Amino acid sequence: MKLIIATIKPFKLEEVREALTGIGVRGMMVTEIKGFGAQSGHTEIYRGAEYAVNFVPKIKLEVAVSAGMADQVVETITKAARTGKIGDGKIFVLDIQQALRVRTGETNEDAL
Repeated sequence: MKLIIATIKPFKLEEVREALTGIGVRGMMVTEIKGFGAQSGHTEIYRGAEYAVNFVPKIKLEVAVSAGMADQVVETITKAARTGKIGDGKIFVLDIQQALRVRTGETNEDAL
């Protein structure tokens, strides 16, 4: 089992969700986050005053899938989230040691 963590631009969330459900992903966790990378934030002008925005709004997706499906999920997120501009995000793939569905007691891949 794999846990795929992806950071994407907020306006790409619905497109990524539709693409993932289209390949059979049955669930995901979504969190609104702020961060910076190569983008390093930017400056904005508000009521004539310039100020620095050091943390850029992003969306963090967490998707748990079987190991055999991980590459397809990564490819799907990449295609759906890409704009070709700086700040498109990152994807991390981690191993899951154990999973448990609380309601039924199902474990590991049955719990996904």
